[in-house]
Amino acid sequence: MDIEGATSAGSTEHDSSRPASAEAFKDAFRRHPGGVSVVTADAGAGPVALTLTSVASVSADPPLLVFSVSEMSSATPTILAADTIVVHLIDSSGLGIAQLAATHGADRFAGVPWERLPTGEPRYSSVPNWLRCRIIERVPAGGSAVIVALVLETGDPGEVVADPLTYHNRTWHRLGTHSAL
Repeated sequence: MDIEGATSAGSTEHDSSRPASAEAFKDAFRRHPGGVSVVTADAGAGPVALTLTSVASVSADPPLLVFSVSEMSSATPTILAADTIVVHLIDSSGLGIAQLAATHGADRFAGVPWERLPTGEPRYSSVPNWLRCRIIERVPAGGSAVIVALVLETGDPGEVVADPLTYHNRTWHRLGTHSAL
């Protein structure tokens, strides 16, 4: 099925259905919680960072992940031009970094500890769970790009365990024992 056919076909079998539109699509995903990650990169003109909820594991062997970036983000051109990136898997202790990397126009490295890995990528020092990756595929998709990346190295979070951080309906949420079913 082509993309045009997928977006124009609407089901009328359910009273609660509505035609697919950009607003309906965004509304559906606002109601779907996502884990929070921050991607950092530097393609030679300085470091950038971007908060994402689209990171997903694809394969353990080889270790692959995927995420998408919007062409509306100022960080996207640098991420697309970079050969390697760092994906920070953010827990609740990293909320400030997630908020900073999501703030339009902010210096996303101001006032937070960060370093360059020996291979040159920028990394937030306070985030123990990170993945250094090589981008192996860039796929245009609407007003975004889907990135496939091979994990080259991982941080060692050791015994550091903080509650997971999610983003749901435009709000940050901490998962914990209170939210277990």
